[in-house]
Amino acid sequence: MKTGNLFKDKAAKNPAVAQEQIPIIDIGPYLRDEAGAIDLLAQKLKNACEQVGFFYIRNHGIPEDVIEIAFNQNRRFHAQSIEKKRALKIDQYNVGYLEINTSTQAHSTVHKATKPNQNESFFVSHDRPPDHPDRIKAVPLRGGNYWPTELSGFREGVMAYFSAMNGLGQKLLAPFAVSMGLEPDGFEDLFSNENHAVLRLLHYPPTKITDNDFGTGPHTDNSFFTILARMEVPGLAIRLPSGEWVAPPLIENTFLVNIGNIMRRMTNDHFLSTPHGVIVEGEKDRYSMAYFHSPNPYKMIEVLDTFTKPGHHRKYEPALYADLIMEFFAANYTHQKNHRLLDIKNQY
Repeated sequence: MKTGNLFKDKAAKNPAVAQEQIPIIDIGPYLRDEAGAIDLLAQKLKNACEQVGFFYIRNHGIPEDVIEIAFNQNRRFHAQSIEKKRALKIDQYNVGYLEINTSTQAHSTVHKATKPNQNESFFVSHDRPPDHPDRIKAVPLRGGNYWPTELSGFREGVMAYFSAMNGLGQKLLAPFAVSMGLEPDGFEDLFSNENHAVLRLLHYPPTKITDNDFGTGPHTDNSFFTILARMEVPGLAIRLPSGEWVAPPLIENTFLVNIGNIMRRMTNDHFLSTPHGVIVEGEKDRYSMAYFHSPNPYKMIEVLDTFTKPGHHRKYEPALYADLIMEFFAANYTHQKNHRLLDIKNQY
């Protein structure tokens, strides 16, 4: 009997066994620069990325108070009146406040989205000052942030977490490079001069499920990889290669990491950008923080030579990452000028 809830209708027959497919990777030895740790971590990352596309990281080095303060700021922001939040309305480069029911996962081929997402979000990126050269020149995707004027400590708490995540993301590039057959510095240029980094502070009220409703519709991320921090209220589900959906358990002192479409492109589909989505049941609101780590938007995204063996064609043409970002925005967000007007050539 179908329930109308995709995650239940196609749930894993044995949830415990399904959950065990999501590896838990200790990155502490690598961060401590222990002998041989980068190669060992690279192999673990490769296995996780090829087999499931999601994994936990522990001993990541981010202080617990930095995480807790950021979660508190997330709650503070979304507790404000809608008028105050609308004053920081999201811009064409997806920085600022996104109101509930104003985005749809139309870019995704995973599931036909017919309803908008039942979540509200606040997006921040690098906090460039007004006199930053890119802000003066109004370079797309290289602007500053919008901040509430009445939340003392909000900016500092959020940016402390953003900076910690960005630092962690940059440290993970070397083992990822090795996992793809490159030298440890293989991604330094691609992520140089302020990589494209976005922190999304998410608030999900309980999902009102009538027909094809989601807190976030099933999709794959348009990042290189995503680092997710969650609190106790469940809701996330991921689709395993078997087609079954499973809720990844909350594991204390870990982050949940998933591979995005950019890494998928660069590995010629060898690494999985695994579909996932959110339905929040019960009566409690859900808060999470998704950090998206990606290359500089003005770098070319190309299939790596290490994934083009003789007889294997490149599945993706080279593309400027900025163009891939704006195509993704136009497909999913109603506030975008080109919403549903562009021919969406890149879907996953």
